[in-house]
Amino acid sequence: MTEFVHKVGGYEVVLDEDDLALINVLQIAPRISWSDAAEVLGVHATTLAARWDRLRTTGAAWTTAHLIGDPKQMCLALVDVHCEMRLRADVTATLAAIPEVLTVEEAASNRDLMLTVIAPTLARFTDHVLPQFKAIPGLLKYRTTLGTRLHTAGHAWRLNTLDKAKHNALNALARPEGSTPTAARPGAPLPPSHLDLVPFLARDGRTGAAEIARNLGRSPATVQRQLNRVLSSGLLSFRCEIAQNLSGYPVSCQWFANVPPGQHEAAAAELRSLRTVRLSASTTGSTNFVILMWLNSLADVMTAELALQQRIPQIELVESVVILSNAKRMGWMLNPDSTASGTVVVSGTEVLPVGLS
Repeated sequence: MTEFVHKVGGYEVVLDEDDLALINVLQIAPRISWSDAAEVLGVHATTLAARWDRLRTTGAAWTTAHLIGDPKQMCLALVDVHCEMRLRADVTATLAAIPEVLTVEEAASNRDLMLTVIAPTLARFTDHVLPQFKAIPGLLKYRTTLGTRLHTAGHAWRLNTLDKAKHNALNALARPEGSTPTAARPGAPLPPSHLDLVPFLARDGRTGAAEIARNLGRSPATVQRQLNRVLSSGLLSFRCEIAQNLSGYPVSCQWFANVPPGQHEAAAAELRSLRTVRLSASTTGSTNFVILMWLNSLADVMTAELALQQRIPQIELVESVVILSNAKRMGWMLNPDSTASGTVVVSGTEVLPVGLS
């Protein structure tokens, strides 16, 4: 029986096969009802709800959502940061408090920190985000690489603990509630009243209309209509995350590579068949392709490099960077043990507690 064990706050958190199966379900269908999930897994709905509550409470797993905006306008930036050693913790905390800085990682390389930044436009990144970097005491310099095309992202990463039949059944159930072919034109802008719902979904991707209505002081029926439109708009990306140290893949490695321009789509297609890949993107800068994997061990770094060269003969692996720690992932602040701390930084709001212990 597969079990992943990790110490959290002095006690052991154990994820067994049933926990991993539930997380896999929510990776495929983050907002699936417990009754539908129960039918797929053959487990009572109340049992699944209680299990998920335990996973969330310990910070072992969580669901979230974030705006993806217009793909033609969105700015994805990968930023290398150098800082004064004695002020690294302060610099990290200040950067993590910036909503557009979705991920903050400490790197074992010639840069101190690596950031993933998403802004609705290049102008927003240039005029609003970068000036904040320049004002941070202890931040010595930064270097920016811009994404020109995102091929694979973390929302598509899977534990793959479910069999094919369950996987297919979940895909059939994965359409958001309220969505119909004519519910909303994908990419259509949402009014401010609808965008008010986004912070609640960022803090808990499974939040329902009744809870949002109570917090906003609106009628449940009104919020349900708004929620249906938000969910079917195509403007939100939902995901179920797992604490990396409990995933069976505790090592992160990122490669900066060169791929011939005409081979990027073919390279991306090859990478989608590798279950360890969390991110692949075409970029600007001294290299033109970036790949991030979650691996079982440091020894797997070389194995992964051999696999990359075998599948993509034209690839030139320029640099590999092992991630030492992750302070923030997709808006969520993490504990040193990789579990969710209970705080999420939501765009347009203050730093908000989620209620995890």
